[in-house]
Amino acid sequence: MPASCTNPIIGTPFIEIISTDSSNNYAVQQIRKGEATHGTAYFAWEQTSGKGQRGKQWHTRPGENIALSVVLNTKGLQVFHQFSLSMAIALATYDLIFKYTQDFIFIKWPNDLYWRDRKAAGVLIENIIHGKEWQWSVVGIGANINQTEFDTSIKNPVSLKQITGTSLDPVKLSKDLCTNIEIRFNQLINNETDRINTDFNQHLYKKGEQVKFRKNNAVFDCIVQRVNSLGQLIVLHQGFEQLFDVGDVELLIK
Repeated sequence: MPASCTNPIIGTPFIEIISTDSSNNYAVQQIRKGEATHGTAYFAWEQTSGKGQRGKQWHTRPGENIALSVVLNTKGLQVFHQFSLSMAIALATYDLIFKYTQDFIFIKWPNDLYWRDRKAAGVLIENIIHGKEWQWSVVGIGANINQTEFDTSIKNPVSLKQITGTSLDPVKLSKDLCTNIEIRFNQLINNETDRINTDFNQHLYKKGEQVKFRKNNAVFDCIVQRVNSLGQLIVLHQGFEQLFDVGDVELLIK
């Protein structure tokens, strides 16, 4: 186990930021300044330009939700474990949301959290790699907590308040999320990648169901099977297994 995982605990220090363009951008800047250590967590009360997957923006109302970025020292991990880390973070977020909903929570490939068919949270991981050494990861997590009205451009959003009918403390939940990340990250450090993959697939959105995907301009039916350790989605299409990399296809949700 690398020294980075013995101390400090993830979420220490926990730094609250009044406003920033993106908590991930802020965390990366702190790493480059030499002012961030393993486990440092940055909670933003407001993001003016939050980042989502594949260049999309993460829209969130100030003060109502989780906008959290956690710095992880990954020097003890192999570069090919990048998607295993993504799985671990998705599971940590799943563990948090499940605590309050108890049901109908799934991980939509590659790492969004869905309640029924509505998006509750998303993960964006940015890695700093020099040569062959994976030095740092900045784990960004956005989760809808108390927001009840969303921009019309956002597809199928949902918040914990809408699900549970209760307002919750985003800071407390973010600290709880850091604890979950500590648990899941240590599984990765301890080479429990098979367990992470198994847990991820246990909660995979639409697993075993027939769904529609779009690739380029073509729409086709297939059955979701599983996700492998490299992050490839495996589906059954016309009786044969096919593998898709992240970004290759889009799941069409009604």
